[in-house]
Amino acid sequence: NLTGSTLYLAMASVFVAQAAETTMGWHMSLGQQITMMLTLMVSSKGVAGVPRAALVILLAVLNSFVPSGLGPIGVAIIFGVDELMDMGRTSVNVIGNCLATVVVARWEGEFDESRALVFGTPAEAELNLKSGDVALAGAVAQGD
Repeated sequence: NLTGSTLYLAMASVFVAQAAETTMGWHMSLGQQITMMLTLMVSSKGVAGVPRAALVILLAVLNSFVPSGLGPIGVAIIFGVDELMDMGRTSVNVIGNCLATVVVARWEGEFDESRALVFGTPAEAELNLKSGDVALAGAVAQGD
């Protein structure tokens, strides 16, 4: 579930394509852009969870769709802001994973609405004490 990486790759590839059109006059048709987006959606599922891994995927896909030599130049331009973009990409990925977890839990009937409503409040400790959570009860009794 790499939503942030997929969005980043899509926007970065369109940026490189538009930069190539502005500077070199090379035009990428809408069909080519859609094909590139679909390729990026499929290839982004294999992005490793390490910094700048998406740049490798971006470079590979750009080399397939843009004229020779433009892929590395485009990635070099993006490299300067990739550290900041990586933070946003990671945030979107984490939020997407959390949302997917809740959706699957609701689907399977395992999501406890009453616990979700009091999460992070003092009422959460009381709810856990009532349900017999021994570890939390011991921590609450000791004041931890």
